[in-house]
Amino acid sequence: MSAAPDAETVELRLVEDEPAVTACWKLMRQLRPHLESEAELVARWRFQAAAGYRLVALWRGARPVALAGFRVQENLVYGPHLYVDDLVTDEAERSGGHGARLMDWLAEEGRAFGCARLVLDTPLTNVLGHRFYYRCGLLATALRFGLKLA
Repeated sequence: MSAAPDAETVELRLVEDEPAVTACWKLMRQLRPHLESEAELVARWRFQAAAGYRLVALWRGARPVALAGFRVQENLVYGPHLYVDDLVTDEAERSGGHGARLMDWLAEEGRAFGCARLVLDTPLTNVLGHRFYYRCGLLATALRFGLKLA
């Protein structure tokens, strides 16, 4: 009987250098198709990291299969909170528990930083994502409005 890929064959690691960020580009592009190149992702990561943005990924060997971008923030609405900027699982790896594993890790990371809550935004059209978030215990508590300026 051959062993199926499972959570034990996938390692969770922070993405802390440019080669690792570059390795995440194809996966991040599934979520952010407007990113035009690996160099653009690296430049944006470098800029955002200076303001506290971090990436964590689940790796199958040298290939990331799921990742999350996040930061600790504080505002008057939530107090200290962990904000999830990005959350994506490779299309070929979905329904394998990777997203739930990342969400559990993010919640623990938030608690370790003294955060009162985990917050993320998702488009209204992301119905499958909404189902996943509800299964993870997240509730829809706000509606975000935006105005395009450029």
